[in-house]
Amino acid sequence: MFKALANAVRFLSIYQVANAGSGHLGMPLGMADCLTALFKNFLVFDPENPRWPNRDRFVLSGGHGSALLYSLLHLVGYKGFSRGDLRNFRKLGSSATGHPEYNLDCGLEATTGALGQGIANGVGMAVEERILNARFGDGCINHYTYVCAGDGDLMEGIAHEACAIAGYLSLGRLVVLFDDNGVTADGFVTASGGEDVLKRHEAYGWHAVAIDGHCEESLTKAINEAKNDERPSIIACKTHIGLGTSRENNSAAHSGPLSDAEILQARKFFDWPHAPFEIPEYIEKTWRVIGKRWHENCVNWFNQQSKIYGPMEFQVTPEIRKALRSLKKSYFVSRPFAATRKSSKEVISRIMESSDLVISGAADLGESTGCLAKDMKPIVKGDFSGNYIRYGVREHAMGAILNGVAVGGKIRCFGGTFLSFSDYMRPAIRMSAMMNIPTIFVFSHDSIGVGEDGPTHHPVEQLPALRAIPNLNVFRPADAMETLECWEYALKSQRPSVLVLSRQDLLSVRFSGRVNLCENGGYLLHEDRFSCQRAVTLIATGSEVKIALEVKKLLNLADICANVVSIPCWNLFEEQPDGYREHVLGEHLRIGIEASNGFGWEKYLGSGGMFFGVDGFGKSGSCAELYGYFELTANKICGKILQRLEQHIDETREK
Repeated sequence: MFKALANAVRFLSIYQVANAGSGHLGMPLGMADCLTALFKNFLVFDPENPRWPNRDRFVLSGGHGSALLYSLLHLVGYKGFSRGDLRNFRKLGSSATGHPEYNLDCGLEATTGALGQGIANGVGMAVEERILNARFGDGCINHYTYVCAGDGDLMEGIAHEACAIAGYLSLGRLVVLFDDNGVTADGFVTASGGEDVLKRHEAYGWHAVAIDGHCEESLTKAINEAKNDERPSIIACKTHIGLGTSRENNSAAHSGPLSDAEILQARKFFDWPHAPFEIPEYIEKTWRVIGKRWHENCVNWFNQQSKIYGPMEFQVTPEIRKALRSLKKSYFVSRPFAATRKSSKEVISRIMESSDLVISGAADLGESTGCLAKDMKPIVKGDFSGNYIRYGVREHAMGAILNGVAVGGKIRCFGGTFLSFSDYMRPAIRMSAMMNIPTIFVFSHDSIGVGEDGPTHHPVEQLPALRAIPNLNVFRPADAMETLECWEYALKSQRPSVLVLSRQDLLSVRFSGRVNLCENGGYLLHEDRFSCQRAVTLIATGSEVKIALEVKKLLNLADICANVVSIPCWNLFEEQPDGYREHVLGEHLRIGIEASNGFGWEKYLGSGGMFFGVDGFGKSGSCAELYGYFELTANKICGKILQRLEQHIDETREK
């Protein structure tokens, strides 16, 4: 019966790819036995309650093998994958997309396919399980996380980073099934490496074992051993890519549909006489029994959880709101002269004092980024009662682990590094936006204001690059008040957020705080209400808002009206009604001021606007010297605006 169950998975996969005319069959043919054994004998899940918090997690890190996952989810009864959905594999509008796309209701725990992301997400899910277990106990949370990963996944640098962290934390409820077929898209693994993967993981602190990946008994024994080991486990499943076809053990098996002749060959090899997408009734019933075997446990869990355990999901509680209101009032009185990273640290402290479902962390820069606040307790091996994760210098893994924690929706998590290093974790940031999950990324040292460290640490292109990611809220607050408001919005948002914070101290520019103005993305910070013949709108973000206010004073002395606009979050501003945006930006000459390059600013400035920023990389020097060098000073900017206005008058006279 086991082989029949596995072959049903194989042939549903074969016909999905055949119908689509594209896809990847190497993994479905090779790993069908392993995953059949996993779903049949171990995986705890309930298709009728796909968001059951104590279900086991399964992540297909090698997302190109998606047909394999969709076949399994269909067979066990997930409603998102009907036979019709499988027939429409990789077609527009189908739930059976080319690579798995995060959808808990369909059994998809994460968006995968960018190799390495899934295994790091799995580490995050295992971290989340331990954190919730420490808060709610074994009777509430004690599930496992299983990850299916291939050679390519484990080659990626992010996998090295994430697996090292998993070993350090001794995540014993993480089990990786390694599709050890020795083949990648370009050929044999040995053509580009060939290190001993198991010894590498043993060095990380993992339990590691090799088995026959086509033997149910071997896998069952190995997983039982893994579940009895306090370390994370990797099981190297020796498999044959493209098993049962002429492409077996060859890179040609990696992708592409089988020809009619190759399908016939596979049908003979696996003794599968059934028509495309036809599953014998006895096989289908057996799979549905597998899909229902944990249903009663799930129902009992929900009954007990609702009576015994409190709410197990992050919420912006009255305690958090009260703490932030109190801090906001203090800012109104004290008007801090402080770097926004320091203001952010104060906000973080208040938040974490008010909730044990908020987790901080940093890539070896906790103090510098403000992510390591007073009285935080590090999470360490054997003790997950803390609220701070030390990721080491592993930015990429940090980003993907944060995503793995965030997908569960129970914990609000954030991690920090310098903005210039955000490029190391860009793929993870992109995935958070694609999955629409509330991960929060904290990036300090946001501009040439970093000073003497020089151009390696001066981010000039990172801001526009982050803003280019769809569905990502990028906040660059101007002072303590805006920093608090940006955090306030990020906490309640279901989208991912980036907080971009200054190293240098900044004067307060906001003196009213009853309403969260940052929720609008941009707003009129200072509006001239008297009539002038000439007028401009000064638009700035972050540390340059203060410069815009200084420019305004100089322009007023020249009898020129100037409105100052702060746009801490472009994405939110663009979601406001047209009338609001037009009112804020005005019809006059528009001036943009930001210590980055000007990419993207044309949408606000128009063809006749002026932008003052950083053209090229930074230099080594003090903050004040650098702002002067790049002519980001009120006097320089005002002078050039006056020249433009005079030029406009001269042109008008000539006409």
